[in-house]
Amino acid sequence: MERQLIYQLTNNFEDFAHKTDEGVEFWLARDLQKLLDYTQWRNFEQVIQKAKTACENSGFKVLDHFADASKMVGIGSGASKEISDIMLTRYACYLIAQNGDSRKESIAFAQTYFAIQTRKAELIEQKLLEQERVLARHKLAQTEKELSQVIYEQTGGNDDFALIRSKGDQALFNHTTAQMKIKWNIKNKPLADFMPTILLKAKDFATEITIFNAKQNEMTTENQISNEHITNNKTVRETLISRGITPENLPPEEDVKKVERKLHSDKKKSLKKNKGFK
Repeated sequence: MERQLIYQLTNNFEDFAHKTDEGVEFWLARDLQKLLDYTQWRNFEQVIQKAKTACENSGFKVLDHFADASKMVGIGSGASKEISDIMLTRYACYLIAQNGDSRKESIAFAQTYFAIQTRKAELIEQKLLEQERVLARHKLAQTEKELSQVIYEQTGGNDDFALIRSKGDQALFNHTTAQMKIKWNIKNKPLADFMPTILLKAKDFATEITIFNAKQNEMTTENQISNEHITNNKTVRETLISRGITPENLPPEEDVKKVERKLHSDKKKSLKKNKGFK
């Protein structure tokens, strides 16, 4: 395929992209029909139906990617009529291209184009989730540092912090910290570095409540603060379980420090790549 044609087709697909008021990108099926060189709507509808089936078989909700719509079109002499249309996500366009007639040059291009673009979106989403987890880990570290300071100021020493944190772990996981490290195959590293984001935020929330109540109620002993921390972690655990999340049954995530280094490296590469001409 000639480079000029590739540029033309790329621009055509992007020119027909729309956005909802919430900023969600979509294409209209009637436009995509023309871009993929289907002259008759009924033939293109058959391709759309196959794409919907593929979407459902992949475990996604069809309505999240294929939303019924309509638009007015002119029929001559100033008259117009309403015709049915479908709002398509980029993933829906990819599935339609995959189920189209690959003998068409436009279909062959679209199959590759939307596959690449969809993959880009997946990578962006993955990076955002990784960044969220890194931030959640930093937030927990800050909150635990604050709890350590509160313990020091109100009990006269911070030797009790590790013990109190450990009791919190046992209340949240129904396992000791050591038992969870064995379960997750962690050696010589903090348990929190391998927690999924949901658990980092849950642990942080429980710790925030402990800090608040320890200050509010002027707790001055390890026993008081420990009992408070245990209660808060148990309450958070009960909330998670009520929503179908059992903390100790979740699989560990990749070491968050490795994730952070990877994100930092990717950022440096991106900045270097996009410096441009001086």
